[in-house]
Amino acid sequence: MTLDLQDDVVSLTRALCDVPSVSGDEGKLADAVEASLRELGHLEVLRDGDAVVARTNLGRDKRIVLAGHLDTVPIKDNLPTWFSGEGDAQLLHGRGTCDMKAGLATQLRIAATVTEPRHDLTFVCYDNEEVASVRNGLGRLVRNHPDWLAGDFAILGEPSNSGVEGGCQGTMRVRITLRGKAAHTARAWRGVNAIHAAAPVLAILNAYEPRRPVVDGLQYHEGLNAVNVQGGIAGNVLPDECVIDINHRFAPDRGIAEAYAYLQEVFAGYDLEIRDQAPGARPGLDQPAAAEFLAVVGKEPAPKFGWTDVARFAELGIPAVNYAPGDPLLAHTDEEYVPVAEIRECERVLAAWLR
Repeated sequence: MTLDLQDDVVSLTRALCDVPSVSGDEGKLADAVEASLRELGHLEVLRDGDAVVARTNLGRDKRIVLAGHLDTVPIKDNLPTWFSGEGDAQLLHGRGTCDMKAGLATQLRIAATVTEPRHDLTFVCYDNEEVASVRNGLGRLVRNHPDWLAGDFAILGEPSNSGVEGGCQGTMRVRITLRGKAAHTARAWRGVNAIHAAAPVLAILNAYEPRRPVVDGLQYHEGLNAVNVQGGIAGNVLPDECVIDINHRFAPDRGIAEAYAYLQEVFAGYDLEIRDQAPGARPGLDQPAAAEFLAVVGKEPAPKFGWTDVARFAELGIPAVNYAPGDPLLAHTDEEYVPVAEIRECERVLAAWLR
């Protein structure tokens, strides 16, 4: 199977979506993308597992990386794709339309149609973004082939309403375990209720005032929330343990160590067990390539609330932004769709910037 990368970008979006590619089952789509890129002739094509990389080697002064993931969350009776509306209001519905086959289609169209770009280009189509970080195909490329990802600026095709969302927040999940003493509830005075001991922790969370720092001109909004509480033995037993999992979303002006130090300050007197962590990424909008791109987009940039794979580019010292068609609030929903006009707009912007 191959894809017609010279086809209309909306038709290409449909073709990408209509090949089921739930995380872990991207092989068929990766094969089609690889075969289609190899047919172009002007690109060097590389592959690692179900991640496909293609790049120009024109000797330009700068290299731009355009990246997007092949996989989707599970299908929920929302494939094959379908249209609603007409004209400028037309929408393309179905799994992957928003997250993120439309963004991928715009990038693959650039690969096919912008054969003499003013910057060298690297296209990265990778697997397993929607599952555990350890399986992430871009992370695997960072570990195995960081040279394949070399560049001066990167654009990740996460949905952003066809505007630039700069950088991303970091995330940290910690666990507080509260101890008590089990006893029969009829003789509760002989024990200590661990669930009741959670009240001061929950009070701290309830009183939390989020920090809103400005980073590279964008204002982020931090978060601190309990995301899971577990405790209890039986209906007539005083619980001797209560576990609270807390998620902290922090602005990219702080690293992992600073975020953890902040949590230790907030929850002074409690032991914090780190369960998960990922650094954020600064927007890097002061970089020349980013400024050029923003000028062509013509919209005010916004901060990215949440974590995305731009952080993996930040690890490599590559400034990166999120830019693609679609509303990020529709990602993973059964009602997922993307405005057709936004798909065309994003292709136009990328082509105008790179030609």
